[in-house]
Amino acid sequence: MNRDLSMPSATNAPMHVAIACGGTGGHLYPGLAVAERLWEAGARVTLVVSQKEVDQQALRGDTRFEVLTLPAVGFSMGRWVRFARACWKSYRVARRAFRESKPSALLSMGGFTSVPPAWAVRRAGGRVMLHEANAIPGRANRWLARVASKGFVFFPEAVSRLPMPRQDVEEVGMPVRSQFREIDPGSCRLALGLRPDRRVLLVMGGSQGASGVNDVVLAAVPRVARLVPGLQWLHLTGPADEARVRHRYREAGVAAVVRPFLTEMELALGAADAAVARAGASSAAELAAVGVPPLFLPFPFAADDHQTANARAFERTGAARWMRQKDAYSEAFAEAVIALLTDEDLRTRMKAGLASWHRADADQVLAHHLLGSPPPVHRETTGLEARGLPVHPVTME
Repeated sequence: MNRDLSMPSATNAPMHVAIACGGTGGHLYPGLAVAERLWEAGARVTLVVSQKEVDQQALRGDTRFEVLTLPAVGFSMGRWVRFARACWKSYRVARRAFRESKPSALLSMGGFTSVPPAWAVRRAGGRVMLHEANAIPGRANRWLARVASKGFVFFPEAVSRLPMPRQDVEEVGMPVRSQFREIDPGSCRLALGLRPDRRVLLVMGGSQGASGVNDVVLAAVPRVARLVPGLQWLHLTGPADEARVRHRYREAGVAAVVRPFLTEMELALGAADAAVARAGASSAAELAAVGVPPLFLPFPFAADDHQTANARAFERTGAARWMRQKDAYSEAFAEAVIALLTDEDLRTRMKAGLASWHRADADQVLAHHLLGSPPPVHRETTGLEARGLPVHPVTME
């Protein structure tokens, strides 16, 4: 365990840092990665999250951090009154929670759960920082950029899109939990009930699944299965589509593990030869960390079409291919999937492109800034210390 972070402190009390990271897995899991580094340094960490199940389930039973749940709601046009009331209520909850022990700093990972506690910390004299995960910054971080002392980004394109001085924005990469690394595919496949000696295509639509991704992939199953003999499918459907997708694989007579979601996503990525996925920043960063070539299907209704911007940025470096969802109900989609699985020259180039996106010390750098200590020298390594694989056998459909 790395404990080289220094903490300036006038007393023996641990430094208190808050991370606002609720609402989606894309906000929560990068925030958790930073929180782990802070906890290892001995800091007191408060995670500010939403009431959504994705937040509550991920943090259930984790005693390392304090958790502050806020009743904030997402912003939508035409619902200003409800939004303002929820923000005010969340602000008051945060003010009360931080009254006795105010955080010295708060890191916003984006999303509107971050805005009220950021106001509360700034009002109490603490520093506000933000990490923007997407190529096009979200509305919450654009608001907070005007009061933040420091901004950090994953995509270089985001630097000029944050309304704060350029010298206050730093490209640090994307914090990724330490279990995401290149690990033995055979071990991951066995842990998931897959054959260790056969290729695996991972299909995932984000923390809540995606019916559009499910439909596109199911339409391509017959052709891909015919041209890639022995291929295994690991399909994370989301809760609404599990039964329907499982039935379709059974009809096609192909080997598939179908689950609504998987807590141990490091096993899914470790088992995969290629992936079909949305282009959320957190998923893209985890694919880069493990080196899994992706075919992105950006969510067509994402705010400011930021997932398409993410996919294009990855494509420019050779790290990904992408298609619009409306164009993917085609033979071209199946051919692109087959190439990702079988074209070794393409796979080698894409893995090199993916490696350029993974900065293994992003969580460490952010932790140093939050603690007010000099950040470490950037290291180019992509792997972290190995941890044992949790084994959760499942039944092949």
